[in-house]
Amino acid sequence: MARDAPEADLDRDLSDLPPDLRWREWMRRVEAVLFASAKPVPRAALARVVGHGVAVELLIDDLAADLRDRSFEIAKVSDGWMLRTRSAYAPAIRAAADVDEQVLGLGTFDVAVLAAIAYHQPITRDGLKDIFGKEISRDLIGRLHDRDLIGTGPRAPRRGAPYTFVTTERFLTAFGLETLRDLPDREALDDAGMAGPG
Repeated sequence: MARDAPEADLDRDLSDLPPDLRWREWMRRVEAVLFASAKPVPRAALARVVGHGVAVELLIDDLAADLRDRSFEIAKVSDGWMLRTRSAYAPAIRAAADVDEQVLGLGTFDVAVLAAIAYHQPITRDGLKDIFGKEISRDLIGRLHDRDLIGTGPRAPRRGAPYTFVTTERFLTAFGLETLRDLPDREALDDAGMAGPG
């Protein structure tokens, strides 16, 4: 989304419309921006398409209510919102749509390493080795990085100051999380035998 796009042609206040039509138009603008964006859209960006002082959160709430019976929904991700297909329609999408480029293409061990990074970030490769009992390849780290699921965190405060790894906004989006606090409870995963090593 263009952050510095000229807004001169956009009538934000819509003062010529009655209040109910004005609100409806702002909702449609927000919907259009969310629809067009490949990433979550922050509040500040949405505020640029509606009237001065308009509560973006209330527009989002009304739009979400408007979409209640649709196949897609508004999701809060990190510090923004995005449109996403409801999970109930995933089998239909896989059966009919070309979504190969959207599939993360991660193996089971890749996902386990990604989960370890998510739960223990910032973490070094040595920290991952401690969790899994073996060296984690640079190729695997590179795959996760290339898919923008992890990024480089702060340097570890120890000899050699190795790099650490952290998850990204793309990670939150890919797994339908608003924040890392939405990760499944680690103890519940352990109890269910799903947490794997570590």
